[in-house]
Amino acid sequence: MPQEPNPPPVVLPIDGVLDLHTFKPREIGSLVPAYLDECRQRGILQVRLIHGKGLGHLQRSVHAILSRRADVVRFSFASASFGGRGATIVTLRA
Repeated sequence: MPQEPNPPPVVLPIDGVLDLHTFKPREIGSLVPAYLDECRQRGILQVRLIHGKGLGHLQRSVHAILSRRADVVRFSFASASFGGRGATIVTLRA
């Protein structure tokens, strides 16, 4: 059976907002750190990660990643107008 070629990489806009709904849970562990690294390199120090409310599995994974990063000054749920408990606002160290 022939192997299908790998799909081309997805190009994400680096604008400080990352919606995780379109990614597989197994991709989050590498995606979130890479996105935060790129934001810092571009001087974007406040980032909104949209993980949704659901059962909270994705939110817990995101928060676990953030809690291990030395460049994260703080993170908390977004205000209601920016997604409430369905999004996390991250402040990065300059």
